[in-house]
Amino acid sequence: MYPVITASVPLLEPPGWAIAQRELFDLLDHAWRRFARDFTEPDGRLTYRYPLTSRDGVDDFYETFFNWPQLYLLGGADDLLAASERHWEGVTRQLTELGMLQQEYERGYDWFHQGESLLLFYFLCMAAPERWAVRALRFADLYVDPAHGNYDPEHRIIRRPHNGSDPRREGLFDGESYPWLPEEARMYGFPLDWVLPPDSGDPGPGRDPRLGEEMRRRMGTGDTAVNLAASGLVLNALILSGEQRYRDWIAAYVGAWRERAAANGGILPDNVAPDGTVGGLLEGRWYGGHYGWSWPHGWYSVGHAAMVGALAGAAATGDDSFLDLVRPALDEVIAHGKVMAFTEADSSLRSKWAVQLAEDVHTPTAHYPFRHGDQGWFDYNPMLMGVPIALWHHSASSADRQRIDRLRAAGGHDWRTVRAFRSKEEAGHEEPWFAFLTGDDPGYPERILAAAQAQVRHRLARMERHRGRDVPEADIHLWQQSNPVVTEALVQLTWGGPQVIYNGGLQQARVRHYDADARRPGLPPSVAALVSGIDPEATVVDLVNLDPQAVRRVIVQAGAFAEHTVREVRHTVCPDPSWIGDLYDYGHGRPAVTSETTSVDGPWLLVELPASTRVRLTLRLDLRTRPPSYRTPFAATSAHGGQDVLDSDF
Repeated sequence: MYPVITASVPLLEPPGWAIAQRELFDLLDHAWRRFARDFTEPDGRLTYRYPLTSRDGVDDFYETFFNWPQLYLLGGADDLLAASERHWEGVTRQLTELGMLQQEYERGYDWFHQGESLLLFYFLCMAAPERWAVRALRFADLYVDPAHGNYDPEHRIIRRPHNGSDPRREGLFDGESYPWLPEEARMYGFPLDWVLPPDSGDPGPGRDPRLGEEMRRRMGTGDTAVNLAASGLVLNALILSGEQRYRDWIAAYVGAWRERAAANGGILPDNVAPDGTVGGLLEGRWYGGHYGWSWPHGWYSVGHAAMVGALAGAAATGDDSFLDLVRPALDEVIAHGKVMAFTEADSSLRSKWAVQLAEDVHTPTAHYPFRHGDQGWFDYNPMLMGVPIALWHHSASSADRQRIDRLRAAGGHDWRTVRAFRSKEEAGHEEPWFAFLTGDDPGYPERILAAAQAQVRHRLARMERHRGRDVPEADIHLWQQSNPVVTEALVQLTWGGPQVIYNGGLQQARVRHYDADARRPGLPPSVAALVSGIDPEATVVDLVNLDPQAVRRVIVQAGAFAEHTVREVRHTVCPDPSWIGDLYDYGHGRPAVTSETTSVDGPWLLVELPASTRVRLTLRLDLRTRPPSYRTPFAATSAHGGQDVLDSDF
């Protein structure tokens, strides 16, 4: 039994955000069905008839659907979960036939890409844990059990940058040299740029030691910081099972990287030799590992992987000091900031920022170095806000909040600006969301929902243009670029959380919702939700039932994984019906709204919403008082597992 709150405030003039939110759900339902019809086969696989000629590509197939089960969890159509499962199964068969998977898992590739591949799987585990648990534990055991060859428990390292289900997959490429593209040279420069003697000329990609023997020897073995994203896979298994061995592995592996960072002045190094020494293959350099500080992306890959590891460590052990894996490196990057226009920066990520900044590419604003090499810090970009926002969302600490305030003060552009772009991560609107949460931009919900509509409609137009097109290997990003499902706005507004960290994170949220009558996750039909504050002492949630006839019942959950406790809730009430007026009144009065407080002391409460009513909940939360779990409010469960026995009432 859960505490029950019955809404009594009449809904007379539906807020624009509530109408826009339900309209977005409707549009998304149309959009995903069209994509499935036009770009996939009956068994769920993507329409594709060519081989894959390199180790790359697995992520591009799975990423296409990464947020489809996330949309189901938010309140998407009932059959969207089955569709998402069908696409995972179909794509997995397809990639197995293409020689990319072994026992349903990536044979061996870096975790920058593996993390992207696995988001679809993580959301399926979240939506249907009882059906996906066996696979999830089998996948995690590839790393937790040393017998699979990925993990060295003595040195607490993942043995190689390309890792997975095939222990024979070694190095970074299958030929004589890395499959180099001129575009990579232009954007990222060469790995191991110090290996080639000065004035040696261009040896050509096939004979360049930076792309051949030296790259294989120095970067193709040992651990690299981006492997920290594997902790998300193990955390997923821990949430499903509660088994101590998963907790111990996270504590040991992430803890080892934390110790290395502490020994490096707080800055996370990016490489560990097979003997456990930082810089052991790079002549003592703490930078230069595969997908590390020097090449190709720097903080873009290192920061996100470190954040996944830090959050996994904190969730698994209850020790928030694991966040110090990230903070010193972030602060070091910030300390080297410079004010410039983006057009003056040496950014290697121009295609990302050109659309995100738009006309502000000419506005002087703070830029921060993403990469470090022998020449020091370089590759200046605006700050990626996903990491500092994720830190603050988890900790709710004043120090993490103040860091964001300082970043905003240093910015020369208006954080309240909302632009209708869809990045690869389906994120990037953290700045205006933060402005909204601070009370600085009350119009944000309607503007971000309008931007989401624009993103979907743009993708629908792109789908129409490319429908029926033969997709060669070089163009497999077409599917991601055409995926019309957008969830960032709904995650922010209904869950009070940032979009998931794209390179292998698990979802963060202040609250989630369940349809109590349909007994499934997500908002019920006709119900809209708005989280306008995420302070644990006062997390503010508005629920609106737009239906003029039907009663809706919503279960509000504290946290993405029921890890928080609602101590009490203050909620709006309107017990006096006199606002309706007398029979012959031509208008209505103003409803007299007051509030009441209800004790909860648990992760769930039930809200009954009669037709055309609304309620504002102000939740007092105690953060992370419970082990994160996939259990639902409908099941009598073990501390961590799936659903066992259905409860009959609330």
